[in-house]
Amino acid sequence: MKRIFPFFLLCLSALPAAAQIALDDYRRDVEEYSRLLRMAAARTEAAVQTAERARTDFLPRLSLDGSFAVAARRTDGVERWTFGVLPQIVQTLYGGGVRAEYRRARLGTDAARSDEAFTRLDVRYAADYAYWNLSSLEAFAAARREYVEIIRSLKRIIDRRFAEGYIAKGDVLMIDARLSEAEYALESVERSRDLAIHNFNTLRGAPADAPVVLAQSIRDSVPDLRRAGDTLALARRPDYAAALSRADYAAEGVNVARAAYDPHVSVGAGGSWQPRSPNRTGATVVDGTLFVKVSVPLFHWGERRRAVGAARAAADESAWSAAQLRDDIVREESDGWTAVVVSAAQVEATRESLRIAGENLDLSTYSYGEGMATILDVLQAQLNWIQLYTNSIQAHCDRALARAGYLRITAQEL
Repeated sequence: MKRIFPFFLLCLSALPAAAQIALDDYRRDVEEYSRLLRMAAARTEAAVQTAERARTDFLPRLSLDGSFAVAARRTDGVERWTFGVLPQIVQTLYGGGVRAEYRRARLGTDAARSDEAFTRLDVRYAADYAYWNLSSLEAFAAARREYVEIIRSLKRIIDRRFAEGYIAKGDVLMIDARLSEAEYALESVERSRDLAIHNFNTLRGAPADAPVVLAQSIRDSVPDLRRAGDTLALARRPDYAAALSRADYAAEGVNVARAAYDPHVSVGAGGSWQPRSPNRTGATVVDGTLFVKVSVPLFHWGERRRAVGAARAAADESAWSAAQLRDDIVREESDGWTAVVVSAAQVEATRESLRIAGENLDLSTYSYGEGMATILDVLQAQLNWIQLYTNSIQAHCDRALARAGYLRITAQEL
């Protein structure tokens, strides 16, 4: 039985090392291909450009208006056509919420960058999950293949003893039924493994059916994790940083809403180029102007109070949303660490039970061959072995996924 346990590892080691895919390499391939990361980067760029657009409100603005008209009928002595060109440069001195809008736009940029970082964290976890899920299904498939081979070996013994007249037909029927069941389970596991390969390849942008050889296994030893704690998790989590930025963004929205109803002062210079009015000779004139523009809202039926109240309510919602996310992260950290500890304990618990199950299977098979045990004893030993072997593989898979999940929860992969 010693050669049975590492069966799937031997299969992997027999393949060319150059074709193997390491977890770090797979992560990099997934990140480079990820559509989610590209969308997040595009949202970040949009936020940056929005902030830059808001910054231009501090600068003077130059505009040019022009018009040209032709009358349907001509009046005596007056040209039918006329035109006007009105260039103007304006500088805002006070009001309009320029500073508040710019501060809010910068907070939106911070939130977008944090969202992009959290998306990268999710993409890396998706890569880890796909990698370890495929590794576990390969282990399940290898175990099931070995299980089928064990049953076939026993079937050869039973067929020989039945032909020699030592056993009844019932033993043959029971081993045939068990073999059929094992082959069906093997087909089911291999189908799941094929689906996992499709997902594995799709995440990295490779053809779905491309062959995959993993360089690492769920049974490989992994470094022990130290608990980070919820304080470090909160300090490192990009989604929490994004939530705080959005809360500040919404709070700044109160100032933006209020500033829209503040007095507005701007200065500027302009000019006009147009024909004389009425246009009798076609001669044109150029005039220049300097101006100060003041706008003071006086009475809008409580519109300002309502706008500020709505913005303040939105700010409260964002603040409570950030507080809720904080509670969620604290709970996730505790649950994640529990999963790490429990999965490690399960791995240790399966070691001894699997060894005993293997020895029991060897002993039962030998005893049956010597006529000292019944077929039911052997079938039960086989069933116990595959169940415990499956539990061992699942425990290793849970350990790998729990470790990857805790690294994501505490943002230690950034």
